[in-house]
Amino acid sequence: MAILVVGSVAFDTMETPSGRRDRCLGGAATFFALAASYFTQVRVIGVVGEDFGPEEERAFIRRNIDTRGIEHVPGKSFFWSGSYMKNLNEAQTLNTELNVFQSFSPKIPAAYQDSEYLFLANIDPVLQEDVRRQMPKAKLVCGDTMNYWIRDHAENLARVLKGLDVLLINDAEVKMLAKDNNLVQAAHKVLDMGPKALVVKHGEYGATAFFCDRSFPGEVVTVPFRAPALPLAEVVDPTGAGDSFAGGFVGYIASQPALTPPVFRRAMFYGSVMGSFAVERFGTERLQQLLPGEIEERFALFRQLSHLE
Repeated sequence: MAILVVGSVAFDTMETPSGRRDRCLGGAATFFALAASYFTQVRVIGVVGEDFGPEEERAFIRRNIDTRGIEHVPGKSFFWSGSYMKNLNEAQTLNTELNVFQSFSPKIPAAYQDSEYLFLANIDPVLQEDVRRQMPKAKLVCGDTMNYWIRDHAENLARVLKGLDVLLINDAEVKMLAKDNNLVQAAHKVLDMGPKALVVKHGEYGATAFFCDRSFPGEVVTVPFRAPALPLAEVVDPTGAGDSFAGGFVGYIASQPALTPPVFRRAMFYGSVMGSFAVERFGTERLQQLLPGEIEERFALFRQLSHLE
């Protein structure tokens, strides 16, 4: 089952208490694709500049990720620089250069039209809506957004939400979107906006899923589900944690015959597994080096962490 992800392929420079890395391979689509590739076939749509070379390309190729949808155009790739020196849970953005991403207009190759799963990474809602319109037969559509789009592009975002099966955002974004500081009430208000299910990311505290009567055909699941995060002795770089969570979550769902409540719950655990790996190294270093056995070992740790005798 192929997943199509649309989003940024970028270079990141970050400084954390563990050190500094300059121009690491990053971007939402990159983290998502690498994490999801351990579960199923992944196809990427994005845009890069002339600074994206063979070394960066190999990071995708080694994981058998289909990059035919990545456009190569004159100019520089999207670049972000941030610091976590004050707070590991929240990046201080030092510099953002959209570069070739500023004029990005997603083009879906004919070979990608049969993708059954679609992930709309954190990009302009206008672009998300355009891609969603081009993929009417997608079996499951998941999406992400951020405070900037929620605050300044609410009307465009509202149209995107109506076409989503699952929305994955953090708790602050849920409250901002719903204009309600109570997470439970805010979650149900967001579900009323269109998504069939909502996954709320809490960073180092795990994630919570909220459901409604449209979440699973023929079944009513109204009780929220909480997946923990793995306590780590050291977090090196949290930049890609959320996108890696999404990759593990959607990747696992795509690897299963059908989406059921138990599959959804296990997918949240696999999301947490991939997020926990991502933060252990700078950029995408850890996701590029994983062995399948490591994923299952860590999944077992998560099961033990949440088990009540």
